[in-house]
Amino acid sequence: MRNRIHGKQLGRDSEHRTAMLRNLAAGLFEHGQIETTMPKAKAAQPFIEKIITIAKKGGLQARRQIEARMNDRMIHAWVADGNVPDSRKDNVYFDLPSASDIEFNRYGELRKAPRLVQHVMTAIADRYRDRDGGYTRIIRTGRHRLGDGGDIVVLQLVGEEEGPQIGGGTSTRRKQADRRTAYAASLRKGEPVTAVEDEAVVEDEAVIEGTEASVEDDAGVEEAEAQVQADEAVEEAAATDAPETEDIAEAAADSDEAAVEADDEDDKKSDD
Repeated sequence: MRNRIHGKQLGRDSEHRTAMLRNLAAGLFEHGQIETTMPKAKAAQPFIEKIITIAKKGGLQARRQIEARMNDRMIHAWVADGNVPDSRKDNVYFDLPSASDIEFNRYGELRKAPRLVQHVMTAIADRYRDRDGGYTRIIRTGRHRLGDGGDIVVLQLVGEEEGPQIGGGTSTRRKQADRRTAYAASLRKGEPVTAVEDEAVVEDEAVIEGTEASVEDDAGVEEAEAQVQADEAVEEAAATDAPETEDIAEAAADSDEAAVEADDEDDKKSDD
């Protein structure tokens, strides 16, 4: 039984576990935030904060204690690496060295760069000079590691609330739900819709307007076709009734002539 034993084994022996904590601390001090699993982040958090507390004391004794806890090495060599994109060379936590401060020998080996312990003693310690503990925080990203499904979290230095607090970002469904809520609230208040309106709603309205316009166009075409058909029917009916009208006119003319002849005969008889 593991009675009165502090810490987690993390599936590693003591040497491997110590090396892992040192690497996590070095990565956090170099970049300002790292992405790891929840058990590792919880195990590395007290280890990192104790190093920052020692660095704040300053002096040679503090430097020796830090060197005993983590290996000193050169950092920020990726600033001068042409294979690293420029978008990844921006850091909101520290002032990165210029590429001219990084030197390589003719074999491509790193020869000159800032040192990790010196960076902790100056940049990290000065950053939290007026803060008593609580130098790091753990943020859940909502993602899981492939394979075992471990929770992926971000272990981050505090103090940059305006910076990138969450490396994983907000899910698309959450953004869409927030936009819909803001759009519905603006409609209830009767305020003009601003840029916060839901893109999905706008797209739906555009589709509806396009559908209505197409329906109106189809209705106009159908009305025009119906009018043409009615005109054709009238012309056909007029063409069909034309012979009958001529016959009626001829019959009326014949009847008028017959009536006139009958009147003439009656006049002659009356004269006789």
